[in-house]
Amino acid sequence: MEFLGTTQTASYCGPKKSYLFPEPVPTSTTQDSYQSYYLPGYRYLNSWRPSLFYRVSAVPTNSGEQGNMPLSAPLRPPTILPSVRSALYARYSPRDWYQANAVQYKGSESCRHWAGRLNADSLRLMQDKNQLTQQTQDNTGRSLGQRLSDIDFWRSELTYELERLLTEIRALETAKRRLECAADEAQRPLKVALECLYNREKRMGIDLVHDDVEKNLIREVDLFKSCQERMRKLAERIDQQLGINRDAQHALERDLSDKNSAHFIDEKCYNLRNTSDSISFYHGVEKIDGTVSVPETWAKFSDDNIRHSQNARANSIKLREETENTLENVSEEMWKQFTDTNLAFTNRIAETADTKNKLQTHLAKTLQEIFQTENTIMLLERAIMAKECPLKVAQTRLEGRTRRPNVELCRDIPQFKLVNEVFTIDDTLQTLKLRLREAHDTLQLLVLNKARLEHDLSVKANSLFIDRKCMDMRKTFPSTPRLVGYT
Repeated sequence: MEFLGTTQTASYCGPKKSYLFPEPVPTSTTQDSYQSYYLPGYRYLNSWRPSLFYRVSAVPTNSGEQGNMPLSAPLRPPTILPSVRSALYARYSPRDWYQANAVQYKGSESCRHWAGRLNADSLRLMQDKNQLTQQTQDNTGRSLGQRLSDIDFWRSELTYELERLLTEIRALETAKRRLECAADEAQRPLKVALECLYNREKRMGIDLVHDDVEKNLIREVDLFKSCQERMRKLAERIDQQLGINRDAQHALERDLSDKNSAHFIDEKCYNLRNTSDSISFYHGVEKIDGTVSVPETWAKFSDDNIRHSQNARANSIKLREETENTLENVSEEMWKQFTDTNLAFTNRIAETADTKNKLQTHLAKTLQEIFQTENTIMLLERAIMAKECPLKVAQTRLEGRTRRPNVELCRDIPQFKLVNEVFTIDDTLQTLKLRLREAHDTLQLLVLNKARLEHDLSVKANSLFIDRKCMDMRKTFPSTPRLVGYT
């Protein structure tokens, strides 16, 4: 007896020798009609086929074939024709009969011995193959179970990472909306600052000055535009990062969907048993190799997807932190500039109001001085008119004394006094008239100064009105929560 697994070369599997008949000649008819049966998965193996059932003994039936047999083979006596029935004689002797029976016993015992060995080896072979099949099936089941555990692990990792990525995407979208809202909130103060600049262009004369208010307004407009540009650029970067995050999300979802499908299929395969109804033969399926990965690349694919998602989340967190810092800095800068501009407006309004008050004081004093000057002119005119009569008296006296006769025309003291009186009154009149002209010139200067003061007062009133109007427009400013994007 040979060891298990070498039944094809066992001695009892070879051609058996007949002790009664000559070695049969194999016939092609039986051999060609033999149809072998193949088990599933063993179609191309040389399965064991006993020679006992493969060859069929052929016994010659005619004399021609008997003549071609070797001389050493036992021969049967020829057939006795009916014409010589009377000459019958025994074909075999008792010795041949006993010998044939002994040979038959021995052949039967040999066949039964071979059959016993074959049955024992077959049982042992079936037991070993059953154990091997069961062991292989158990190992395959354990492998499937381990594969299910691996799929569950990566599926849980993908699910956890997908949830965190979705949370990060929502947070990043919120940050983007805050930036857009903050940029929109900065638009109204920007319009107010521009309108203030436009209104202050309506100032007149000397008040059209490049003062601190205008400098702060220009700085405020530039700051608001710069802050809006910073927030818009950051929103564009966030939009690009959202695209990257969505790519990572789609990769995770696709991988997770594939993992769910593979888990469903492997779980279904894991639950299959020999008694299941859904099992069937699929010849040649073991030759189909449609795999596209090995366990290392399979695990690396999911790991790469998770790492890509983690990198995207890290970049998103940095962008959100940058967004928070930007919004806080922008809000603080805009509030500070708004406060500085309002302070400059307040100082300028106070300064303009003080100047206006001083101008009004000067105007009042000028009006008083004009009134006094007009009174002085009136008194001077009266004084001049009052000197005319004394001048007439003195000149009339002189003219009357010129009509004295002869020697009476004496240059006496009254004559000297009258001449001196005329010259004195005439000099007084000239002095009063000169002073009257000076008074009229002074009055003209006062009137001109009054006109300038009134014009300057109108300019200051216009500037004061414009600045106060601008301050009324700047009474409201977006609160800090609105400036950082909260609505």
